[in-house]
Amino acid sequence: MSAAPGGDEPIRVLLVDDQTLLRQSFERLLELERPGLRVVATAADGQEAVAAVERLAAEGHAPHVVLMDVRMPRLDGVEATRQITARWPEVRIVMLTTFDDEEYIVEGLRAGAKGYLLKDASSEQLVQAIRAVRRGESPLQPSVAAKLVARIARSQESAPPPAPAPAYPQTTGSSASMPLDDLTEREREILRLLAKGESNREIGEALFITEGTVKNHVSNILSKLGLRDRTQAALWARTHGQG
Repeated sequence: MSAAPGGDEPIRVLLVDDQTLLRQSFERLLELERPGLRVVATAADGQEAVAAVERLAAEGHAPHVVLMDVRMPRLDGVEATRQITARWPEVRIVMLTTFDDEEYIVEGLRAGAKGYLLKDASSEQLVQAIRAVRRGESPLQPSVAAKLVARIARSQESAPPPAPAPAYPQTTGSSASMPLDDLTEREREILRLLAKGESNREIGEALFITEGTVKNHVSNILSKLGLRDRTQAALWARTHGQG
């Protein structure tokens, strides 16, 4: 098993789901990934999730990644995500749910979630998503990304010109008028691969460049387009014909 980023330290995972059987199933699945992943706590609702992060952070080992269900009693996953990211911004949250309704997707990402997977994702997809979000990437299942693209397209058609699209911020200057003109040919290549959901490693292998070089290009792309993260870049690319 491979170790987590940052040496031999495993990726600490908090599992949040109101269904006991699912929590236990996910925990057993992730325990198979030791020593690279380690489930440090589980929670049955949003309140328990916030309390668990608070306790673990006070003990000096806050979770790196939280797998957060959306619909739960007492405090739902969206509000729990909002509270956790406000208090512990270093904790990265992946929404994990059976619901692919675009309102849940958008609200979850607005609340600070870094990724979104449906519970029908394979075990491999789940583990890859945890590792990706720990690396600073923003994993989105293709079906989820498709709904966000459709949402953005509708917003662009119906919203007045000054209104920003909900999934990425409005940009200013040359990036707003002719953003692709600001990108180099290599950056456009990387943007197209981002739109396909490729990781930095996969992009590097495809273009025969190092992973570090890919990271530098991604940072430049985000800066030039006025975007916050890889998810916004991928969605921007798809809605502008680059995916």
